[in-house]
Amino acid sequence: MGSNLPMSPELEQIHGEIRDHFRALANGFQRLDKIKDSTRQSKQLEELTDKMRDCKRLVKDFDRELKDEETRNSPEVNKQLNDEKQSMIKELNSYVALRKTYMSTLGNKKVELFDMGAGASGEPTAEENVQVASAMSNQELVDAGMKRMDETDQAIERSKQVVEQTIEVGTQTAANLKGQTDQMGRVVNHLDTIQFSLKKASQLVKEIGRQVATDKCIMMFLFLIVCGVVAIIVVKIVHPNNKDIRDIPGLAPPAPARKLLYLRNPEYLQR
Repeated sequence: MGSNLPMSPELEQIHGEIRDHFRALANGFQRLDKIKDSTRQSKQLEELTDKMRDCKRLVKDFDRELKDEETRNSPEVNKQLNDEKQSMIKELNSYVALRKTYMSTLGNKKVELFDMGAGASGEPTAEENVQVASAMSNQELVDAGMKRMDETDQAIERSKQVVEQTIEVGTQTAANLKGQTDQMGRVVNHLDTIQFSLKKASQLVKEIGRQVATDKCIMMFLFLIVCGVVAIIVVKIVHPNNKDIRDIPGLAPPAPARKLLYLRNPEYLQR
């Protein structure tokens, strides 16, 4: 049926791979009937399980590709391709049920319908799964398989979202740390500038203090000299005949009183 369907090259390639897996599964179960050793049977079942996992992935790829091409195909072609997809899912479910029958025979009591050997506590046993699968119609099996595939896709999408959020948080954290590091560098530079300015200011204040102290000393010394000179002049004027006070160099001694009176007397000037 599949070889006469109008398919794109991508769909035809996926369809061919699925058919190859189905042939490998059929041959594998035929060989399994001839194996008597339980260890070799378990190993063979593991290989068949891997094949069914790959086949399940290819069926999902076929379904996604079919949805992408749905608008480009006619309704009749889409119906034929969907029927082919349902047929492949039904065939895959039959191999899953057959595998679980062999697993039940080998004593494995905890397997899922589509989880390929990932059992957990509280889940149905192999015999119960086979009974449930036998009681289900083809459409119910298809719906169950598609539901399980959708749940797997949703789990994968949730994992991707968690990874993306983790990467985003890591990027934001790295950016924040870089910004804080740059800010701390600027603060350190400002502190160094302030410390240098304080040192310069301290040195300037000390220099000004030394200059002010020196100027004060000079001014005080000059003031004392001026005061001494003024005091000597005053004493000389008040006590001109006092021999204990020496004359100031450069300052003429005071004239005698008599000579001054003599020079000022008019009678003497007339003579």
